[in-house]
Amino acid sequence: MDTLYRRSVAALAIAVLPVAALAQGFPGKPMRMVVPTAPGGSADIMGRLVADHLNKRLGQPVVVDNRPGAGQTIATTAVARGEPDGHTLLLVTVSYVINPAIYPKLPYDPAADLTGVAMVGRGPLLLAVHPSLPARSVKELVALGRTRTNRLDYGSAGSGTIPHLAGELFASYARVPMVHVPYKGIAPAVAGAVAGEVPVVFSSTPAVVPMVKAQRLRALAVTTATRAAFMPELPTVVESGVPGYDVATWWGVLAPARTPAAIVQRLNDEIRKAMASDDATSVILANGAAPELNMTPDQFNAMLRTEIATWKKIVQDRSIKAE
Repeated sequence: MDTLYRRSVAALAIAVLPVAALAQGFPGKPMRMVVPTAPGGSADIMGRLVADHLNKRLGQPVVVDNRPGAGQTIATTAVARGEPDGHTLLLVTVSYVINPAIYPKLPYDPAADLTGVAMVGRGPLLLAVHPSLPARSVKELVALGRTRTNRLDYGSAGSGTIPHLAGELFASYARVPMVHVPYKGIAPAVAGAVAGEVPVVFSSTPAVVPMVKAQRLRALAVTTATRAAFMPELPTVVESGVPGYDVATWWGVLAPARTPAAIVQRLNDEIRKAMASDDATSVILANGAAPELNMTPDQFNAMLRTEIATWKKIVQDRSIKAE
């Protein structure tokens, strides 16, 4: 029995050696960061931020490859079919967990074809209203919506976007009737709210905070479960009487499934350390978020599964369809 045990241990050690050696020698060639949007937006900014820091920390060039289109599915499909060796990575946004609900026939399986490497940053949306609306809190907005004779419309960046689903989740959890008005992007949606075309808007913070500071819109709450450091005086929707409500915009890094766990962990360690640096933190804060420094790959994958299930349910319950 003792001999059998020693042989088993030796066999296990031999099996582990190639993976450990692979991680030790990683990366062995230039890397690629695939970004699912055009240059210039927040996803591109985050992708270039991570690529630049990985280049410095790993000693290999990390080329940013922008592949926009089809609701971010073109880039995701390309990486899902890529070599699982850690040299090809994908910068994803919250759209990654929304797409399975909006597009039921994706060319990849989000639960099986890619794996979470590291979260980069996470931040709230803002729930804001036109100053003419007689609601200075979420509770007053809900009460107004339940008694209002006219429609309580809200603007978003378009059908199937996170501001749209944030509004649908709010209407569902708060049990208040609201009508979605899609715009072609978040900037037009904020402009529409400022002009009084819609009384309510759910928006990413960089787009709406300047209008709040100029008193052209009134911020009522942040959509995350905890308050935002950049506006600590602003309550959360949960604090304001809507239990369970938690919506965030975020950015993370994925790799093809079957990428060796040792390489995934190495990348997770390097990205988390990089995002803790002052320059990376300042970029993330400028995009209305905070760096996510403690999430392991397993925790990231669990979060992805939870959010996919959440958005599938709300899309089904609210009969949401992509345009």
